[in-house]
This record gives sequence, structure tokens and C-alpha cells, in this order.
Amino acid sequence: MTHSATPAPEWQVQCWFNTQQAPSVASLRGKVIVLEAFQMLCPGCVSEGLPQAQRVRASFSPEQVAVVGLHTVFEHHQAMTPVALEAFLHEYRIGFPVAVDRPDPQGAIPCTMRDYAMQGTPTLVLIDTAGFIRQQYFGKVGDLVLGAQIALLIAEAAPSSGAG
Repeated sequence: MTHSATPAPEWQVQCWFNTQQAPSVASLRGKVIVLEAFQMLCPGCVSEGLPQAQRVRASFSPEQVAVVGLHTVFEHHQAMTPVALEAFLHEYRIGFPVAVDRPDPQGAIPCTMRDYAMQGTPTLVLIDTAGFIRQQYFGKVGDLVLGAQIALLIAEAAPSSGAG
């Protein structure tokens, strides 16, 4: 993986679900962050993106990998309210922290979605332990590819043994 020089922008959040302490890019330094941007009325998010994020969360140590959801609404605003999202998260048993992207009063694209130049949902962003964006996928990404990339980022951050 090539190292991007792009620091991950902090998330602009209206509210959080599934967490007492609101995580941030800064507070998660030292962990690989898997950011799953989704909309609850997006079929690809429901069938691919969110289940994959749950598999990542189940497969990697929470000390090494933080999975964070970003509900970023750029259409059907009346239907996709935080109240509806809360029911959705319960129904689909989404247990990782989920942020509601802050709406942009000037435009249709929510603030964090805009800051990350996302094309739509689902979007998966891999942020390394130093807080840099390393990969960004729009649409489906294979589990093996994603798992290998997360493992590489974990290994990259591990202190060298000094052997050799």
C-alpha cells in the first residue's frame, strides 16, 4: 500500500449512537480506523458495507482496530432521521459506534462526506495508526483484500523487534 500524505479530517458529527465517549480521528491514534459510511436506505450498505464492517469488528482486536460507522444522508432526508437510525441500528444489531454526519446548511452533501470527497455510499475508508487516509473504496471491497490491508497497517505500526 502506498502511503498517502492526506491526514484524515476530523468527523463533523450531529450525534452519536452506541458509544458513551465520542471517538475522533485524534482519539483513535494508534489504532487502524475502519470508517464505514452508509445510509440506511442504501441496498449496498445493508447487504455489503455494514455486514462487512461487523465482520471486521469481529475479526480484529479492538485494541488494534476501531470500526466506526458514519450515517451520511444526502437523499431522502425526511425518512432517514436519527430516530429512524436508532431503530435501524437496533434491528440490524450494529454494535460499533455510529456517527450521524452533520448536514451542510449550504449544500446537499453532509460535512464529513464532503471533507472526505466521498462519491456516495457505501464508502469504506482505511485510516492508519498515525491518522492518514490509506485507502478509500466506493462500493464493494472484498473481505480478503480488506483484511490483508488492515493486517498490513497493523504490522506497519508494530514496533520493530530489533532483530537482524
